[in-house]
Amino acid sequence: MLPGPCGHCLQKPPAQSQTHSLYRYHGPVRDAVLEWKLQGHDAAVSWLVQAAMPRLRELITQDALLLPVPMPLSRMRIRGQHHAANLCRWLAADIGCGWDWRLLRRIGEQQRQSALSGSARRKNLNKAFALAADYKQRWSDISSTPASVWVIDDVLTTGSTLHFAAKASLKLGVEVNVLSLARTSYRG
Repeated sequence: MLPGPCGHCLQKPPAQSQTHSLYRYHGPVRDAVLEWKLQGHDAAVSWLVQAAMPRLRELITQDALLLPVPMPLSRMRIRGQHHAANLCRWLAADIGCGWDWRLLRRIGEQQRQSALSGSARRKNLNKAFALAADYKQRWSDISSTPASVWVIDDVLTTGSTLHFAAKASLKLGVEVNVLSLARTSYRG
């Protein structure tokens, strides 16, 4: 039997229905993610995604829509790629579901999360995400209404980013779930 929700989740339920992470952010997985994010080498991360594909096909159905956690434009310009969007593209191609990188948007520029405490992360991202101004039109342009939405990110630390991105996605009126490639052992 699986354990139930933690005390914090019982007091303040998350926006998403489900939260899944494929790997623990440690050792070779951490090395692969850092090499991808800092050096632009995606071979190891691509292998990790392929290795997890049987589990992913059980979780994510073909009638789902994947939304990457939006990256601030300033960081996208520096890095030259959008990691969560790359994950969505890879997953959608293998699963056969849709994805859209323009539906969920980042509002303004926030401080980098990596230097903040858990409570500061939540405050920093409280109003950082929204659906695109034309989301109703984009949603109606999708050939068939998705049964669920999956908000995708590379690394889950405190869960604040995915929580607030999922919260903004609830306006779509379907079940919202979140998935990260890796999850830290963060406590705080």
